[in-house]
Amino acid sequence: MAYFDAASAAPLHPVARQALLASLDEGWADPARLYREGRRARVLLDAAREAAAEAVGCRPDELTFTSSGTRAVHTGIAGALAGRRRVGRHLIVSAVEHSSVLHAAELFEAAGGTVTQVPVDRAGRVQPSAYGDALRADTALACLQSANHEVGTEQPVAEAAEACRAAGVPLLVDAAQSLGWGPVEGDWSLLTASAHKWGGPSGVGLLVVRKGVRFAPQGPVDERESGRAAGFENIPAIVAAAASLRAVRAEAAAEAVRLRELTERIRARVPGLVPDAEVVGDPARRLPGVVTFSCLYVDGEALLHELDREGFSVSSGSSCTSSTLTPSHVLRAMGVLSEGNVRVSLPAGVAEEEVERFLEVLPRVVAGVREKLGAPASEAVVREADALVVDSLGKRCPIPVIELAKVIGDVPVGGLVRVLSDDEAARLDIPAWCEMRNQEYVGEEPADQGTAYLIRRAT
Repeated sequence: MAYFDAASAAPLHPVARQALLASLDEGWADPARLYREGRRARVLLDAAREAAAEAVGCRPDELTFTSSGTRAVHTGIAGALAGRRRVGRHLIVSAVEHSSVLHAAELFEAAGGTVTQVPVDRAGRVQPSAYGDALRADTALACLQSANHEVGTEQPVAEAAEACRAAGVPLLVDAAQSLGWGPVEGDWSLLTASAHKWGGPSGVGLLVVRKGVRFAPQGPVDERESGRAAGFENIPAIVAAAASLRAVRAEAAAEAVRLRELTERIRARVPGLVPDAEVVGDPARRLPGVVTFSCLYVDGEALLHELDREGFSVSSGSSCTSSTLTPSHVLRAMGVLSEGNVRVSLPAGVAEEEVERFLEVLPRVVAGVREKLGAPASEAVVREADALVVDSLGKRCPIPVIELAKVIGDVPVGGLVRVLSDDEAARLDIPAWCEMRNQEYVGEEPADQGTAYLIRRAT
């Protein structure tokens, strides 16, 4: 089985396994106690904190271990907002942040705060000037991920941090996807990360709060982790997380070159191997091992199941995955195709032969899924005076786009097709299809049921 979903969780690094097993015998006691067993545990915890801080590029007393990356994000955002409540109640986030950031923003907004979402371009990247433009006198905090978890696009953190610093606003960076590859550049104020993203054990997160940043921990506080993460530390897991971070960093430069070559191979060859496929994300400023593409006329869930049967574990931001009936917020913000979306995120050490086998299998799998979907019955098409009407009400992606593609040639150049759909994904996928197929997307209008999408045949 080829595991191509390292962006979700990287396989446990051998160094993490060794450190975890070794520290089970020494790190079980309470590190707050002064007797021998407690001192041994404290030595392990302090050494892990120093190693992690060195990798991050911060002071050991600025780094807190939390129970997960999500917990680090929620604690960091809540604490920074509370610490600067006298400044104001305004929060800035990008439109493609991880759900943990967006959920925290939703909670803040529900409690009376205001949130500005900075848009991204079609490659998934924010414009650095947009963060400066979003800053206000009452801005308490800004958040920006270092690299996107779905499409791999790297963000201009250093430039955004400079704008925020000039305005006296702290910037929180979600570095979960990038920290294993190197430290985050720029004058950021807070940083979060998660060990299972770089090959450490799950259940360990990092929260860094620079000295001088106003921070007020929320919820019950105890004496552990500077009052920012209540509860007994999981010392063996923390030791394994720090040891693996140091190990992957030692290998990062060479492995990044190798993975970039493999992902570039996928980016370059998929459009030629699979008709009507769109590779998304920034072509250059991206994580080494991540490549994402979408395929027209393909059900995302069916595609993932078929790839699984062929021995490949991949993930998807498609609107047709089992976990959601709406498009990924990342793909929606980018304005790219969500149908048949596949994210390939290669783990360190992946064999070149597995990538070649994936490229060999993919065209057959996509063609098989497309054949199974087929075309809907022709009675779904009705001719009106000014347009050809396709009734796709009650049909989920990618059926509305399939029906559109089947009939676009039945109208003359300059003629209109009106697609009726009540699937939210159509709002993203029909314009994306028009751009891919050089047709003119006119817009949308209300219909008796759902929405009518207007497409003018241009070619």
